[in-house]
Amino acid sequence: MKKSLLFFIAAILFSASQLKAQDYKTALGIRLSSNGPAVNNSVSIKHFMNPKLAIEGLFTFDNKAAIGGLFEIHNAIPSTEGLKWFYGAGAYLGFDSDKNNPDRALMGVQGIIGLDYKFANLPLNLSLDWKPELNIIDNINFEPAAVGFSIRFTFGKTQTQTVSE
Repeated sequence: MKKSLLFFIAAILFSASQLKAQDYKTALGIRLSSNGPAVNNSVSIKHFMNPKLAIEGLFTFDNKAAIGGLFEIHNAIPSTEGLKWFYGAGAYLGFDSDKNNPDRALMGVQGIIGLDYKFANLPLNLSLDWKPELNIIDNINFEPAAVGFSIRFTFGKTQTQTVSE
């Protein structure tokens, strides 16, 4: 199933490489990732406060239930229209259950760095990122293997304005 999804995504990227891209204001979709982090396979919503600053909310309902929030700074890649790189940080709160501790609370901080692409003629956004987490509450634990892929539907357009670097 994962190979089919990756093939489908690659086909969309290659077939739409000549499309002219535009920015979006809000996007809603899913983020697929490794199972190690507290905030893993999630519902993702991203909203731009201005052309460079976005907030992203992640809601996980898997073996763990978690909610995470990120502040992200997006920067255009001049040679590829519609493609941006981004970085940011945030926090999460979650609950996990296992046979030793059925109601274990999780809380920590997370960072993120990745690529974000918006198709011009489709209301579609793709994102590939690395989102490591540092769990602080229940026990101190660093989770570096948190690579994720997001696919979202986009709504609205950002206002065009010049942003100083």
